[in-house]
Amino acid sequence: MLRRIAIALACVVGTMASAEHVAEAGGGSVRVLDKITGVVTDLELQVGQEGRVGLLGVTMGDCRYPIDNPSGNAYGYLTVLYRDDPKPAFQGWMIASAPALNAMDHPRYDVWMLRCNNS
Repeated sequence: MLRRIAIALACVVGTMASAEHVAEAGGGSVRVLDKITGVVTDLELQVGQEGRVGLLGVTMGDCRYPIDNPSGNAYGYLTVLYRDDPKPAFQGWMIASAPALNAMDHPRYDVWMLRCNNS
């Protein structure tokens, strides 16, 4: 079942990316919500950089944005680790304009893509 969802998401992301001409950015912004404390933290990450919030580590693998509308959307490839678990709590593409399309399912944290830094 999870494999089917991943394949469907890859098709949607591929279709969206092929419909838009995208450019790669050197980094982007990710928002993290700690659902227990209510604290919201924005991380400014470069591609390949890890940011930490509490027990969570977020690494941005890639950030892409539409060339004709840079502030309109962002596609971020994120790897999210919880504690010291080597198995990611989330790994995949997050789309800023559709955060629920491929959301991280975690009891304590929500993570979503905000934008790419394209300046």
